[in-house]
Amino acid sequence: MKVSEIMSRDVQVARPDESIQSVAKRMKEIDVGSLPVCDGDKVQGVVTDRDIAIRAVAEGRSFESAVSDIMTPDVEYVFDDDDAAEAADRMADSQIRRLPVVDRDKRLVGILALGDLTGKIKDRKTGQTLEEISEPTRSI
Repeated sequence: MKVSEIMSRDVQVARPDESIQSVAKRMKEIDVGSLPVCDGDKVQGVVTDRDIAIRAVAEGRSFESAVSDIMTPDVEYVFDDDDAAEAADRMADSQIRRLPVVDRDKRLVGILALGDLTGKIKDRKTGQTLEEISEPTRSI
């Protein structure tokens, strides 16, 4: 099964010049922990709730600062014609719950979320992916 068969096509994005506060409000409204940051249809980065907490709040940045100031520029993504099981493996390996989906011209075409995998590929694989994504990366 291809990623394009199970991904969500209705993608909310942040613009690089959009304020941190505006992006945080939208993330709250749509109940997500991350948004791709796009200039047009090209992914420039991703902003997460952790980026907002660590790079904005903890550093005392103005909430009117551009989201590009705090986004993570190195983005993990999958292609729309990639195998969904392989995408699940990448999500588990990188401990990512949502991956931008791009076409071969690297234009954003969707989002693959952990929930998109549920019931679409072998349930055991989905459970394993969730378990690996949820593993702590270090001891506290």
